[in-house]
Amino acid sequence: MIEKLSRPMLAIYASIASFIVILFSFFTYFYASNQTHFWRTLLSARILYVPLIFHLLAISSGVGLIVFLIVSILQKARYGKIEEQLRALSSGNYEAKVLNDSLPSASDDIYVKEIEKEITKIKEKMIEVSSELQILTSRPQYVDGQTKEEILELERHRLARELHDSVSQQLFAAMMMMSALTEQAEKSDTPEMFRKQLRMVADIINASQSEMRALLLHLRPVNLEEKSLKQGIEQLLKELQNKIQIALKWDVEDISLSVSIEDHLFRIVQELLSNTLRHAKANELEVYLHKIDNNLLLRVIDDGTGFNMNETKTGSYGLNNIRERVAGIGGTVKIISFKGQGTSVEIKVPLMKEAEK
Repeated sequence: MIEKLSRPMLAIYASIASFIVILFSFFTYFYASNQTHFWRTLLSARILYVPLIFHLLAISSGVGLIVFLIVSILQKARYGKIEEQLRALSSGNYEAKVLNDSLPSASDDIYVKEIEKEITKIKEKMIEVSSELQILTSRPQYVDGQTKEEILELERHRLARELHDSVSQQLFAAMMMMSALTEQAEKSDTPEMFRKQLRMVADIINASQSEMRALLLHLRPVNLEEKSLKQGIEQLLKELQNKIQIALKWDVEDISLSVSIEDHLFRIVQELLSNTLRHAKANELEVYLHKIDNNLLLRVIDDGTGFNMNETKTGSYGLNNIRERVAGIGGTVKIISFKGQGTSVEIKVPLMKEAEK
């Protein structure tokens, strides 16, 4: 019964019980002393100019606080390890040392024993599901004799070619014409209002060109073309650095993974970069890829516009697609963003035996 009560409720009950006990003790004392004005004495008697009744209330509150602290310490010692284990499971860190430790009181508490067994079952099930997901990801999915990846790649090639040969070239020509008009207007006696409008149109065309470059980057072939994941990401970042005015910083570890997992992670990085360039309006971008224990950790950080995490308008960043891709290889995504302060995307993928070469 006690374990079902929350800590604040236990503290309140302890305060009330102690207040009643103290009152009863005073009443017994006054009754034994043949004093009839019990309540008047409690209200009129003063200690340090404070009525005695307020001292009793303070003592009762102190008892409640002590009970709250003691129960908190006991619950932390008893259930803190369970909380750590569940946190490790939720983050995909199945090899964490805390998952192999026995729970306190597990030897003499049947409820803790059951919790320990259930956590072990959850861990084994999650490892099994992650392994199955990574195995399924490595298997090609055929549609009319072609794999899904081949169909997507052909369509990406077609869209990229059409955009490059039509819209991109037209934007380039329009930018050249605007540069010539702006230069001519600067040399002549063109009104300042007209020159300002020309500069605004030039800025719009320039922004459209940047958007087109990011879109073409998103549509480029998504396979690594026999390169390692480290080489593919670094080549992508270097090409990006040459085409777009943005400060890049990266630290990519050379990790040996299965081909399917590498291709999947490369697509995720590509989509993260594309979404950042197209929507975040960032000046700085950081990419980190490391293997920590038996987990792969990918972080992409920008200083862009960010967004409100409580709003549902996060689809414009394509994060839903990224969540689906990460879930497809048994990973987890953690997104932190604030308006005007940038966005941090952290992806953790447990490396099963099937994922490593």
